[in-house]
Amino acid sequence: MADRVPLDFDPPVRQIRALLLGITDDHLTAPTPCPDWSVGDLLDHLTGLSWAFTQAAEKKTDAPGTDAPPPRPSAANLVRHWRSRLPVVLEELATAWKQLPAWEGTARAGGVTMPAAAMGTVAINELTMHGWDLARATGQEYAADPRILESLIEFLSQGPSQGTPGLFGPKVPTDDEATLLDQAVALAGRDPHWRPPPPADRP
Repeated sequence: MADRVPLDFDPPVRQIRALLLGITDDHLTAPTPCPDWSVGDLLDHLTGLSWAFTQAAEKKTDAPGTDAPPPRPSAANLVRHWRSRLPVVLEELATAWKQLPAWEGTARAGGVTMPAAAMGTVAINELTMHGWDLARATGQEYAADPRILESLIEFLSQGPSQGTPGLFGPKVPTDDEATLLDQAVALAGRDPHWRPPPPADRP
């Protein structure tokens, strides 16, 4: 292991924190690129995954939730002060993965144990993709760190084209002009051109 960590969680954490400032209560029921998930559901998921991957970085294998898959996210589970709570758990996540030991050995989250370096990559992929999801769902701009995107493209390219149930949908084809962000999004099973339907067309 080099004298610095492989990936920096600060860029995606900063991006999500900025996006949170643009999310209103009216957005909470809006659809997202994640099938059947509203913005509120996605925020609940981000809160839970941030906590779980922090425990993984700190090697807390006996923490609640480490031995079972996470429950289905729901806006109903959002804490009342989620706008102040979510930035805190995101910062805790970024801080935990700044430590070299977090990337060494193995790590466990959601009932899955894997090499810690792979766990860290999965975690930063979750932040990057769900940051994009939030931006698209709420009509905000999104920019991801190119160095992170290059790592994620390499990581996601190794997965099966049909996707991985519970993690990634089937890979979406892109053209030669696709940006790094579009390539990563497509490899994670999302349509880079996704936009929310007009309010009148929503169920």
